[in-house]
Order: sequence, then structure tokens, then C-alpha cells
Amino acid sequence: MGRDGASGLRHGWTTGACATAAATAAYTALLTGEFPDPVTIHLPNDRHPSFALATESLEPGAARAAVVKDAGDDPDVTHGALVGVRVTHGEPGSGVVFRAGEGVGTVTKPGLPLAVGEPAINPMPRQFVREHVAMVAHRHGGSGDVVVEVSIGNGAELARRTWNPRLGIVGGLSVLGTTGVVVPYSCSSWIDSIRRGIDVARAAGRTHVAGCTGSTSERTVQELHGLPEDALLDMGDFAGAVLKYLRRHPVPRLTVAGGIGKLAKLADGHLDLHSGRSQVSFDSLAARVASAGGSRELVEGVRGANTALDALRQCQAAGLPLGDLVAAGARETALGVLRGAPVAVDVVVVDRAGAIVGQA
Repeated sequence: MGRDGASGLRHGWTTGACATAAATAAYTALLTGEFPDPVTIHLPNDRHPSFALATESLEPGAARAAVVKDAGDDPDVTHGALVGVRVTHGEPGSGVVFRAGEGVGTVTKPGLPLAVGEPAINPMPRQFVREHVAMVAHRHGGSGDVVVEVSIGNGAELARRTWNPRLGIVGGLSVLGTTGVVVPYSCSSWIDSIRRGIDVARAAGRTHVAGCTGSTSERTVQELHGLPEDALLDMGDFAGAVLKYLRRHPVPRLTVAGGIGKLAKLADGHLDLHSGRSQVSFDSLAARVASAGGSRELVEGVRGANTALDALRQCQAAGLPLGDLVAAGARETALGVLRGAPVAVDVVVVDRAGAIVGQA
């Protein structure tokens, strides 16, 4: 298992890589009667990881194998999940047919890179599995015509903690991964979900979407604009991911909503709003207050504030609309990233109770 040079954090393997390993072991056993353990697979960028099998079983006409997903040091919802595959012989000439086993979702809405009714196994993991099935068939004299049923232990329960229900993926998780490797804290699955959320909203004909930093701002915006569930993008800290994808795949209107702290960072040009990767600049907030005609005492109070919320309260007491100033700055940043794409932008700043404290 490799480590990231800069952070020293351990890389992990995607659900797609785990499914590929389990499929390789199961198909090998179906043809030879023996499970390779550990089973080695071949991923892009010259990576050849080996996976120990957690379970294996052979029955007439079918073989099952499973591996435990190791997401490395990434806080992945599926870390430690059992990813299993059951392989059976398929119809002659059918190639590899994918099925959703227990804990793997099924696509029910257009806009995803898979047809409605298909198992939620993304194109890249499908390609990995097909390549490895072909290798096993070549090595052991198989036809390569197989049914591959992928399952994820406790997947239906875990899926409730993901975007899947909103994206129209029902009954379980998606099998994701483009390189097979989980880079710690790259949050690639979250960013992928943002993109798929925009795709689903566009396919549903939505003309107005909202990128919200959390559930409080999401509730406020949904009430404010009467938006349906599939128009709400769980942006989290990834404002840049929303804006860059909308630049290439525009929707006529975008509302950005969040608390004063995160949107103050966006106003300062930060596109990743995570507390570990960007900070609120109180000098910048003080400069906004000064330019809006705030008293010297208020400017210094904001410069010395504990939190952005503290700064907001000082300004509210003085009758100065800091929320509006931050919203205007955040909107300016958003329009800069959109680079003239046909997307109208408005910004809503909320407090912890969900009350609107600024708009632009």
C-alpha cells in the first residue's frame, strides 16, 4: 500500500478495484476449481495490487469471492465493507453481463453515465472487470461469457449516508473508481457525486439548482425557492467543483448558500471551504466593513473577532449588513470561475438557525 508523498497518508483501493479482484478470483475458481489467494489485479499507472480473499465458495456452475475494502487513510463510507462477486456462466456471445447483488444500487433516473435499470456499477469499474475476465478466460480456456453479480455488505444502509437516493440510485451503493486508487482526502467520490447531481438535474430539465454547504442552508434555500430534491447539490466544501462543472455544463440559475464563515472564504477567492484547507480572513472582513462606511471601532472589532459569526453579530448591532457584503463577494468569485457561462448566480448567507442574514 503506497503513501502520499506530501501528506504521508496511506492510499487505498476503490470499490471498483475490490470488485475487480473478487471477480478475477471467482472466475478463476469457476474455470479451474481453485481460488487464487491473494489475487493480483492490474490497474492504470502500472499498479498491481494483491488482495487477500475474505470469503470464497464454489458451487455447481457458480463461484463467489469477497475482499474487505481498504480505503487507506481516507474517511470513506465504504472503508471496511465486504465487496463480493458471484460469477456464473453466461449465454454464448453475451460477454460480461453485470447484475446488482445485495447492497448495490440500481439506476432509476436519467443523467447518469448508465442507463435506467442498470446496476450502479460505473463505466470504469466495468472496464476493469471486463479486462480481467478476458485475461482469466485467455489463461484458462474460458469463453469470457459470464454474469458478474456484485454485492456490498450493509450497502443499502451505507447508501443512506451518500448522495445515491437523491441521484435516483435505489437499493444500495454505487461501484465507483476511475484509477482504482483512493487518494486520501482527495474527496474524489464527493466531487464525482456533485457532477452526477448536476447531470441528473439537467436530465430532469431543471433550470435552477442550489449548491449548499450543509443541511441548514439547504433547508432554507429549498423553502425560499421551492426547489425539488434533485435540484439540490450537496456542495459541502467543494464550491470550486460545482462552479467548474457548471461552467462546462450550464444550468440557467445557481443559488449558492451557506454560513457566513464558509461564504467569507469564497468571497476571498477560496474554492475549497474546508477548515483545514482555507481560513476566514478577519482583515478581509474588516476591509469590507471599512469600505461600507463602518466606524473605526467596528472595523477594529471585526478585525479582532473570534469567528465570522461574531463579526456578523457586531455588524448587525451596528446596523451594517456584513452578510450582504460577504454574499456580494462570494457572488463575484463564483462569476469569475464561471467565466461568462450562461448561469445567473445569487448567494444566500444563513445563520446557524437557518435565518437569512445576507443576500446578493
